[in-house]
Amino acid sequence: MTARMLEIVGAGPSGLSAALAARACGADVTVYEKRPDVGARFHGDFQGLENWTSTTDVLAELEHWGIQANFSHTPIDEIVFLSSDGAAHTLRATEPIFYLLRRGRDAGTLDQALKTQALAAGVTIRFGDRRRHLSGGGVVAEGPHRADVIAAGYVFETDMANGCYATVSDRLAPAGYSYLLVDQGRGTVATCLFKHFHDERQYLDATVEFFRREVGLRWHSARRFGGSGNYQRVASVRSGDHYYVGESAGFQDALFGFGLRYAFGSGHLAGRSLADNGNYEKAWSARLSGLNAASVFNRWLYARLGDRSRRMLLERAVPGRDPRRVLQRLYAPTRWKSALARCLPSTPLLRTEHTRADCDCTWCRCQRDTRAASGAARE
Repeated sequence: MTARMLEIVGAGPSGLSAALAARACGADVTVYEKRPDVGARFHGDFQGLENWTSTTDVLAELEHWGIQANFSHTPIDEIVFLSSDGAAHTLRATEPIFYLLRRGRDAGTLDQALKTQALAAGVTIRFGDRRRHLSGGGVVAEGPHRADVIAAGYVFETDMANGCYATVSDRLAPAGYSYLLVDQGRGTVATCLFKHFHDERQYLDATVEFFRREVGLRWHSARRFGGSGNYQRVASVRSGDHYYVGESAGFQDALFGFGLRYAFGSGHLAGRSLADNGNYEKAWSARLSGLNAASVFNRWLYARLGDRSRRMLLERAVPGRDPRRVLQRLYAPTRWKSALARCLPSTPLLRTEHTRADCDCTWCRCQRDTRAASGAARE
């Protein structure tokens, strides 16, 4: 019997997860990636692979899906939450809350490990090949198509001890949070904004100053980075013969942005379903719809609590408890969360802002585009 052929756009975690699942079912897989290598969007910055939306450890889940955890990763079972006045609350879990890993083109990153696994499995990856349409249908894994949240920060080298720090304040991250991660001489500090994107520099400067003052942040060889995220209440993952995975479909943790598990899960379900004559719509609905509804509801509630209420909740309700157990209850799918989420719009809950001619932020690159347009006019 002739092996089924599957085409995939995008060589990120969701696309390569789909490719590995389809190859395991015997399909011939081609992945089109517009950039010259995997991980080109990133700069060695740390990200977290969450470990609380299931009682199964996420690394065991990846292994079950045929994905090896042969990328550098550090289990995080302790987080220092800093109040607005600098008071430290150390939160300890009995199991890893998440796994810290790096993204980018360097050895040891998640992206390079997935590429190596995909190539070893016989997946064809065509770099520098941008596909807007798949004539025979396939999987779309291009990443976020819009920005509902942005992260702006620095990656750096440091002699600080390993640590994971987080704080919640609208002065540092409107409707979001700021964090500092240090592991084995490398660090990432960032602000995650859910509104006021044009003022990212102001909030990033305030975040850096906060961590310098409260935990003694020190660095060298610092480099700026930025990125965006896309989430929504997912109603469908199909458009014609195109099947969407990861952030292309809106799969993302709307509350805190831990979206990698969504990327792996949706990619695996799509690749296996399409290669084995399964039903991806039915598969994602059974596995991810409840989590997606809880995530969107959590974001809606968090945004409406206000800065003071969010801080009080975190400062009084969380300390002294196992943070992984708290997150498990918070993210647990329930019928009432699903019912309430259906009342929320499937479009972004937080409207993006219009571009400004005097802005050079990573959200819209207005000033860069204005300079380019002016140069073209002079020519």
